[in-house]
Amino acid sequence: MSGRSPLRALLQFVPVLYIVSLIVFVLVYLTGDPSALLIPEDASEADRLALVAAWGLDQPWYAQYLRYMANILTGDFGVSYRYGTDALPVVLERIPATLTLTAGGLVVAIIIAVPTGIFAAVNRNSMPDFAISAVTVLGKAMPNFWVGIMLILVFGVWLRLVPVSGSGGFSHLILPAITLGTGFAAELTKLIRSSLLEVMGQDYVRTARAKGVPERLVILRHGLRNALIPALTMTSLHAIALLGGALVTETVFSWPGLGQLVVQAVYTKDMAVIQIAVFVITIMALTINLATDALYRLIDPRLRP
Repeated sequence: MSGRSPLRALLQFVPVLYIVSLIVFVLVYLTGDPSALLIPEDASEADRLALVAAWGLDQPWYAQYLRYMANILTGDFGVSYRYGTDALPVVLERIPATLTLTAGGLVVAIIIAVPTGIFAAVNRNSMPDFAISAVTVLGKAMPNFWVGIMLILVFGVWLRLVPVSGSGGFSHLILPAITLGTGFAAELTKLIRSSLLEVMGQDYVRTARAKGVPERLVILRHGLRNALIPALTMTSLHAIALLGGALVTETVFSWPGLGQLVVQAVYTKDMAVIQIAVFVITIMALTINLATDALYRLIDPRLRP
């Protein structure tokens, strides 16, 4: 992790956003003209040409891109072909659902990883420790979409305990959050175990034990507090990965977030929605990265000016 100043990190937003916007625009453009999907089959050729001209689809790709960037700089983010309204509100209204799912995945990962990692470290080289290590390897190897499908099959189809699609309450969040948090929980468990074992071998921990401090207090006050520092940093960094994983999980569970919106927009070649959605996701990822830098500077005094 670098010790970048907040101002320098903010200045790096601009080229990253520009490159991302260009790549997404070119990729969407290469998929072909969306007018064939949007114009009714019984429309006349004159009507088709009029709509294509109105959307600016008759211009070269670079002209469309320059117009797109110029519109963004003036606050015009384009019109969704599918919804017939401004694309920005369509995207913004999906952000809370994606953030809720991402936060749910983080909570699930922390609830699983912290006690499991501590238990594995305290019982080092025991059968439970070996079993936890095997499960963490398995958890890291399983892709999100497969975990989601298995959870739907077991808890939604066979047991019928919780809803498997949509968002209507806390019960709808359970399976998607577990799906999203499983892989990160495995990585975090392994990190907490190794960090706690390293900390417990330090001189100040041995001194506390020599003074007769109960083992539980040694672990909680001296060991866990310092062992959680790298875990906290890893959690901040993986929030970006979870944000990306949420896009896949939303598709599996029909969760009404940015991921589902982007998939639908790709199918309908709704260029304005795709571009703005990726733009917003990139800003969210960069913001998390900036917050992680600030957190790391707070934790590690060596990075402070």
